[in-house]
Amino acid sequence: MDEKYLTPKQIVEELDKYIIGQKEAKRNVAIALRNRWRRMNTKAEIQSEIVPNNILMIGATGVGKTEIARRLAKLADAPFVKVEASKFTEVGYVGRDVESMVRDLVEQSVNMVKARKKEEVKEKAAQAVEDAILDALIPPLREKQPRSTGFSTQTENTNDIPTSDVELNERTRNHFRDKIRNGELEERKIEINIKGGGGSNVGMVGAGMMDEVSMMNLQEMLNGMMPKKSKKRKVTVAEARRILLDEEAAKLIDMDEVKEEAINRAENAGIIFIDEIDKIASGSKKGGSGPDVSREGVQRDLLPIVEGSTVNTKHGVIKTDHVLFIAAGAFHISKPSDLIPELQGRFPIRVELNNLTKEDFIQILKEPRNALTKQYEALFEAESVSISFADDAIEEIASTAFTINAEVENIGARRLHTVMSRLLNEFLFDVPDKIGPNARLLITADMVRERMDGLVKNKDLSEYIL
Repeated sequence: MDEKYLTPKQIVEELDKYIIGQKEAKRNVAIALRNRWRRMNTKAEIQSEIVPNNILMIGATGVGKTEIARRLAKLADAPFVKVEASKFTEVGYVGRDVESMVRDLVEQSVNMVKARKKEEVKEKAAQAVEDAILDALIPPLREKQPRSTGFSTQTENTNDIPTSDVELNERTRNHFRDKIRNGELEERKIEINIKGGGGSNVGMVGAGMMDEVSMMNLQEMLNGMMPKKSKKRKVTVAEARRILLDEEAAKLIDMDEVKEEAINRAENAGIIFIDEIDKIASGSKKGGSGPDVSREGVQRDLLPIVEGSTVNTKHGVIKTDHVLFIAAGAFHISKPSDLIPELQGRFPIRVELNNLTKEDFIQILKEPRNALTKQYEALFEAESVSISFADDAIEEIASTAFTINAEVENIGARRLHTVMSRLLNEFLFDVPDKIGPNARLLITADMVRERMDGLVKNKDLSEYIL
């Protein structure tokens, strides 16, 4: 078993560290993620036939749909792109080009492979950077070759004293090399040559007559033809190291190899998360005019991408047959059945996420690694102030958030941000002017009730709805 790839159980355990509840959704995404590894380890003749089971997550806002996708991206170590389906209805009749999500996936994949390759050549690049910085500090002297007379002119230097400028220069360079390695010259200013891009942007040339990929390819071709300009900049040694390290690493990387590997990774391990898919579902089957036409047009454009098609990108051609698509939507007004049947069929696994209860809110405030209480503790700790929450205070915060969600608008766990902000804003304003360093704050249930009193009574909470 390859240790790099987590088992479904391990994936769920990792998601549990950040997301409370929603077991069914976690199990399904864990299986889908593991199936990527399983497919790559099957026999070659069946490998291309195994298509991913795309997932449709249905649930109210703030229950964890997007958070599951975000955390999954970090776990997957695979190209991952999150797009908003509603973006494709904003411009024009049909909307933004839906193929852009695949191009973004390839771009993400190229960046990931490039970052890994840079890490592999980091040591070699660091040596070249050190030499470049040393040359800027103490330029090397080249020894002039003496004319040969047929007689040996070498004498032993018994006193270890440099006999020429070249030897003296070399010793000085070695001394400064040690200083660079020890970090003694980090603030010293040096002058370095920085390579700039050749050519200017040609985005306006032929606008409207060329598609996005052709425009990018033209831009790249023109940039390749133009001579690369370099300019001199005076920077500190520390900054020069950062700038030059990127340049030197880029020289050591074969970009053709990077692109080939990146496209392969995007095709076989890529994940596209389409959020707000309910916004492109028609509210009713009747009528075929107005915005519904645009929405259905977007669905029809999405269909070939999800089914599996070939997309041109500036890095090469990619097939989307084995890209995993995860869609999510609240479906308050529309229903999943309002999507066109062909698109529904391409998301065979449907997962309904549960609304959050008061008990879930208590867990959300206590257990995740990124819990709000832990975030506020860290913010106060930056000012050397200690803040802690009593158990009954956490219960009261959860109860308040749940009540407001029930009475006004259910925005899920996002309501906790409203309540915590209302509760702690006064303290955050008083630190460090009135509340000095080393102070200790304890949040109690009475304090929560006192500060939340007006918020719960006032039914018009538009100011606080995120």
